[in-house]
Amino acid sequence: MSRVAAVDCGTNSIRLLVADVTGPDSAPGGSATGDLTELDRRMTIVRLGQGVDRTGRLAPEALERTFAACREYAEAITAHGAQKVRFVATSASRDAENRDEFVRGVLDILGVEPEVISGDQEAEFSFTGATKELPGHEERLVVDIGGGSTEFVIGHGHVEAARSVDIGCVRLTERHIKSDPPAPAEVAALRADIAAALDLAEETVPIREARTLVGLAGSVTTVAAIALGLEEYDSSAIHHSRISRGQVAEVTRGLLSSTHEERAANPVIHPGRVDVIAAGALVLLEIMDRTGIEEVVVSEHDILDGIAWSLA
Repeated sequence: MSRVAAVDCGTNSIRLLVADVTGPDSAPGGSATGDLTELDRRMTIVRLGQGVDRTGRLAPEALERTFAACREYAEAITAHGAQKVRFVATSASRDAENRDEFVRGVLDILGVEPEVISGDQEAEFSFTGATKELPGHEERLVVDIGGGSTEFVIGHGHVEAARSVDIGCVRLTERHIKSDPPAPAEVAALRADIAAALDLAEETVPIREARTLVGLAGSVTTVAAIALGLEEYDSSAIHHSRISRGQVAEVTRGLLSSTHEERAANPVIHPGRVDVIAAGALVLLEIMDRTGIEEVVVSEHDILDGIAWSLA
């Protein structure tokens, strides 16, 4: 058994998972695929990707928010006695001209160098984290809707094809939404951008061939929480819930027609997602419309769990 710490730093949030991980059959009664026991899971909205799509650089205030979260996570990692740490950085830090400044700061605080992974590596981790505990081996399409990008990966128990495209909820919001609520022309521009990205994804990933859609990350889990009518965010109720295309459409319509103040009043929407959740929900809906899949299986286990498994 290994006690590991996985950190996933994306465009909108930075997250930590500390877990005990055993490899296949490494302990009496262990499963054929191994076991992951969660000890600590937390998330902080830092908006590292603030303005990157426009400036090509990580903003000083975004870096400081991220480093503050890293200091908090370093304390938790030490308190739990994690033996291995892996820090994975995704879309925003791939794109930024000054990513060396980010790398140095993380190394100073956590003692590990962040791995600025490719979109394909990101997709592989997401697929592993989301599907390892699901029964059966039917063709699954895993979709990870992040802040800067969305990853598509398809496979039967292992990855067969993957593609990352630049349609994350933060990137799309910064590109297109200037009104509150979004104007019809802005929604049309969002749809056109998403459609073009789905065309790119389909060049690599046969997304219409999947039988099951598994959705990951904060946009998807927040849509699920709203669809389920939760009064507060409840991971146990959300994990492995099945949300129909009709429900996703209803939630998306509501988000696109509501004001910032109205969205902020919903207790299941994290304050850091209030201004970007409408774009994230629309990405999910457009994917379901394109594939014709009638429900999404929502997973709270994602790239973070995949990173932890990689340390087993």
